[in-house]
Amino acid sequence: MKRKWAWLAVVLALALVAAACGDGDADGTTTTAGGDTGTTAAAEEPLRVAFVYVGPVGDAGWTWAHDQGRLFLEEQVPNVETKFLESIPEGSESQRVFEELAADGFDLIFGTSFGYMDPMLAAAEKYPDTVFMHATGYKTSTNMGTYFGAAEEGRYLTGMAAGDVTESDLVGYVAAFPIPEVLRGINAFALGVKEVNPDAKVQVVWSNTWLDPNLERQAAEALLDAGADVLAMHQDTPATGQAAEGAGAKWVGYNSSGERFAPDAWLTAPIWNWGPFYVATAEQVRNGTWVSEQFYGDMAGGMVDIAPFGASVPQDVQDLIMERKAQIIDGSFEVFAGSIVDQDGTERYAEGVVAPLGELLGMDYLVDNVIGSPTGG
Repeated sequence: MKRKWAWLAVVLALALVAAACGDGDADGTTTTAGGDTGTTAAAEEPLRVAFVYVGPVGDAGWTWAHDQGRLFLEEQVPNVETKFLESIPEGSESQRVFEELAADGFDLIFGTSFGYMDPMLAAAEKYPDTVFMHATGYKTSTNMGTYFGAAEEGRYLTGMAAGDVTESDLVGYVAAFPIPEVLRGINAFALGVKEVNPDAKVQVVWSNTWLDPNLERQAAEALLDAGADVLAMHQDTPATGQAAEGAGAKWVGYNSSGERFAPDAWLTAPIWNWGPFYVATAEQVRNGTWVSEQFYGDMAGGMVDIAPFGASVPQDVQDLIMERKAQIIDGSFEVFAGSIVDQDGTERYAEGVVAPLGELLGMDYLVDNVIGSPTGG
């Protein structure tokens, strides 16, 4: 099931030296990168690339991580103009934004939320000469592709940290929406917990938010009240971690290192590196080699990783996690390899059987050490 992306490896080394920098205005920022790029590049029109974000770039989470990728694109690709619009609601408003950007002459438009899928598809039909790329979805057309990555690999590893640290054998998980992406993450995390602590359970509370600190804190506090002493999450704010910090519990974050928000609670987090993918896609569009695809990056290609460990993760557990990470990268370990049993006791995958990617992308169940409903109830 490993996905090999040769072009990603070429630009990955550059990502390691890319610095995080800057933010833009709330109504969108446009920047032209490149300096002295030579006579040919100077004579060309800049490649115009737009990013539409569901949250603010200062969320320290999902949107922040994508914007770091945009900044990396500016740094690495000469003669490119980027623009971002933040906090754009899903639905009809996002379609209007996509169409306005296409009408304004942007060559490549990225949309970074699941709920942008149908609006972007409708915009792509109206503007066939514009390339559209949708994060986390599954619908494509001739001029619209999708992209995401195997966050489940990072989730599994962070679950190992949580499973070792819990003393109550109850790990809480503040879940966003009951969609395959989120269910896949919960299950991978729970399988990681089970590897190091077969007695532990993962209890899910649904916030039905991507970014609402008040609701996420309330969900986190409900899990703490139920006896959870470690919390994980799938949202864009550090509210869950701050609730854990206040209760003397531990925290697994998401999207970026959140240690500064809750240093005593911090364990680690699955994190993203979008920059190399944005560079490769922009270059394909500029060179006329882009074709619609459903791209799924992974840890081996560098799109997915885990954040540095907090002081609460014992060294022997860190070593075990890093050993598992190396096995994921070299293909000798698969997160969703059976035997995998769901909450109803049904064996979804027999011993040694690896779940096909297509089935993972449509996941609609929770595994047997998870407490909670896969439908969001």
